[in-house]
Amino acid sequence: MLTAHLPSGYVLARLAPEKHRLLMPAALIGAVLPDFDMLWFHFVDQGSIHHHRYWVHVPAFWGAIAALILPVLALFARSQLLPALMFFAALFLHMVLDTIGGGILWGAPFNDHLYTLVHVPAVQSHWVLSFLLHWTFVLELGIWALALYLWRKRSRI
Repeated sequence: MLTAHLPSGYVLARLAPEKHRLLMPAALIGAVLPDFDMLWFHFVDQGSIHHHRYWVHVPAFWGAIAALILPVLALFARSQLLPALMFFAALFLHMVLDTIGGGILWGAPFNDHLYTLVHVPAVQSHWVLSFLLHWTFVLELGIWALALYLWRKRSRI
């Protein structure tokens, strides 16, 4: 996914059956947080390592963090449990969406294979164009369309 992570978080929060004032911020932050590794990717590693290999894109890392944090919140800060669940759901949604064409380390730490559902061949002059002109980009447009629909529907009420 190139552009649909933020709107996917919006859709996730809008479709949540329960409401909480922190659901939307938690979903939006969780939906884009893994891609903050792009700063390291560009400015430190100079693109030498695929950014989906960094810890912020490893499902096992976030699963371990969730396994530590969620029980503590359930016991001591129950009012923050729903936003935390939304945050982790958005993080995992990010990785599911990245699995479509980008590859995610679903087997880490047991293997270092980037699992992907669809291979996007580098057939254009720039990798971004290869993604934009691949049929999987229609999925991103669909997420944007759903987010826009939900936003317009909400703004009319």
